[in-house]
Amino acid sequence: MHQLRRDDQSTVRVKIGYVGGGSRSWATTLMNDLAQTTDLAGEVALYDVDRESARTNAELGEWIQGHDAAVGDWEYTVAETLTDALADADFVILSTQDPPAETMVNDLELPAEYGIYQTVGDTVGPGGTLRAMRSVSQYREIAAAVREQCPDAWVINYTNPMTVCTRTLYAEYPDINAVGLCHEVFKVQELFADLAEQYLDADDVDREEISVNVKGINHFTWVDDAHWGNRNVYDLVDRWIADRESVPRFEPGDMDDESYFVNHRDVTQDLYEQFGVLPAAGDRHLVEFVPWYLDVASGEQIQRWGIRQTPSEYRVDHWPDGEDERRALLDGDEPFEFTESGEEAVGWMRALLGLEPLKTHANYPNRGQCPDLPDGAVVETNVLVDGDGVTPLTAGELPDQLHDVVLTHVNNQETLVEAGLAGDVDSAYRAFLTDPLVRVGTEQARELFSRLVDAERDYLDDWDLSSPVLNHEESALAADD
Repeated sequence: MHQLRRDDQSTVRVKIGYVGGGSRSWATTLMNDLAQTTDLAGEVALYDVDRESARTNAELGEWIQGHDAAVGDWEYTVAETLTDALADADFVILSTQDPPAETMVNDLELPAEYGIYQTVGDTVGPGGTLRAMRSVSQYREIAAAVREQCPDAWVINYTNPMTVCTRTLYAEYPDINAVGLCHEVFKVQELFADLAEQYLDADDVDREEISVNVKGINHFTWVDDAHWGNRNVYDLVDRWIADRESVPRFEPGDMDDESYFVNHRDVTQDLYEQFGVLPAAGDRHLVEFVPWYLDVASGEQIQRWGIRQTPSEYRVDHWPDGEDERRALLDGDEPFEFTESGEEAVGWMRALLGLEPLKTHANYPNRGQCPDLPDGAVVETNVLVDGDGVTPLTAGELPDQLHDVVLTHVNNQETLVEAGLAGDVDSAYRAFLTDPLVRVGTEQARELFSRLVDAERDYLDDWDLSSPVLNHEESALAADD
């Protein structure tokens, strides 16, 4: 980091370079949190290929700062280039998104034609594979810009596929300081807080009071220990499951009126009963890592496990909502109140500046914290964050059978990053073919992969699309249809 300036004994001035600064969600959350922070102040430089969206966020950030309840001191600017945004930055925040109408529709709908259903489609499976292929070149560019403009800055990534994006930053710039943050583990802490209240007659247990041991990879993390203070609360899981119905317990159509993001924890229960260790991510993410929950005759059958698919039309229709919500705030049509967001970006910045240490979980290169997974691969475990940086905490090994399932995904993610660096479509196809969700024959797998690549080739400039693995004749016919 460049020399930090203190306005007084309690405030440090920093520059935050925000890539994806037109974000319709994460940026507003960050603005909310920064406006409530008194020991940090400075500039947030917003960069986005959608300049107008970044300008809206700059306007919104200044508007939030103008509220009487705002105690922070922040200036929001729009950077015309990535270089401008990152020049002399102390921190870099990444939250990028390709337009869903041009990408996620294909990611979800084309595989469904082959009986491959995805509840989210952003981490693994066909959707995760194509999203990774689109992301590698983008995150190489970001890492290169960090190397040139702010080599000592800490980079906080929120973008999925979390593992591939974070790993790509290190592949391009090995000396980068980068972490991936995800709030999925917070939900299992909330579960243990609820169990403490339910079975121990405790009152108002906050998730931050629950300490869990986390191991695995993003959206496929596992917890094998949980404490509330000095009290071991992990054994409460058995009591909780004993009091629940057996699963699966729903029928198709039972949840047609519920949110697409509903989570009844039925997959969590079943995986715990199968492997003897508790999964930490939400059920909608978990099912995409193991084939049996989505091995169904139709998408409707997914509801048997207490979850719903997020359809592509929702992704497309929801895309403008963020703009409408921001404009409603700025126009005074909706009230704005400061909230406790629960996100940790500000806590990370404060910890890395030496203001207050933080123990939490993060996606970070494996340096022995997961001893049974490959060195250097990005894994998700607990870490200690302070003025000296990030210290990953040893999480221990996974049960043997579960380890094999996790390792398949680690190897595929590593392959996708390596393939992206070389533009090697053949290697990317092999990762696609061996993904557990691609439960079709090799001819169909190749055809589907070719159709996905053809549909999204405008986002794959750095890939060798002349590869013989692409079934050009059949995919062209499919496109004509």
